[in-house]
Amino acid sequence: MNTSRKSEPSAYLKAIANDNSLPIEQAALDLWLKDLQNPLRWGVRPLLQFIFGILLHIIWFFKRLPLPQFSAHTSLQKLICWFCTHFVSKEANLLILRHYATESNVLNFLAANSPNTEFNPVQLYPKSISDMQQASFVEHDQELFRLFGELGSWHHPAQPLKADELNWQHWQPVDMEQFQLKEKRSQWLDFESAHALFMCLFCLLLTREQYRDAINGFNLDQSIAIRIGDLIGEPKLAEMAYNKYPHYLVGPWNLGQRFLMHGFFTEQLYAYLEQRRLKAHNQLASSEN
Repeated sequence: MNTSRKSEPSAYLKAIANDNSLPIEQAALDLWLKDLQNPLRWGVRPLLQFIFGILLHIIWFFKRLPLPQFSAHTSLQKLICWFCTHFVSKEANLLILRHYATESNVLNFLAANSPNTEFNPVQLYPKSISDMQQASFVEHDQELFRLFGELGSWHHPAQPLKADELNWQHWQPVDMEQFQLKEKRSQWLDFESAHALFMCLFCLLLTREQYRDAINGFNLDQSIAIRIGDLIGEPKLAEMAYNKYPHYLVGPWNLGQRFLMHGFFTEQLYAYLEQRRLKAHNQLASSEN
């Protein structure tokens, strides 16, 4: 038997490795493809999602009862950072750090080019797992809500902005070399399995309103895509958003997939905007020469 073929990716994985129909940076795609080939994703993850999915709904039910509410942001984030440092794979950790940067860039681009220019830019660009103790997941959600509050109601512009009118002042291109991760032998857990383990803790250690807002914040993806599409004249960007209709609040059902698709959305929108930024930069450089 030829055992060398066991380590080769399947025909489908080879196909999506070469599919650039949707924008995504090669570094992110490589990380995701490697994470997909983690055996635990296919063997352990379904069981974890089943068991902890049931537990999540039980916790959700008790948190909705008229009982005193409590939250423990600091303890929650310390536990997450410790677990990521020791048990979550390098690929999954890099995808998490990339997500902070890609979403911060997308939000800052939206704010800088919106009619209401009075805003405080998002500063969440952690370079290591330890940085996430300050740049917590709760802060990540709250920055999104804060920025939307500062931007106020959206007024669809009559004309999209021209390439030389776009403001990239707060844009920080993602540089994989800046991420600081020390790989350990114990880091074997894939991205989705890690999320399945932690989703119950998030529900338990946040107030019911904080958790409800966090899991519904994904639905602002559609609003972000619509607004940026208006600004640059690309209405098709809204098709990238899997999570939609922010006025319809949902519970924790299908949370793992919604969480993952939010990550894909920010990666794809970031990659699309980065391509436009580089194209405009190159055109400006060639015109000056």
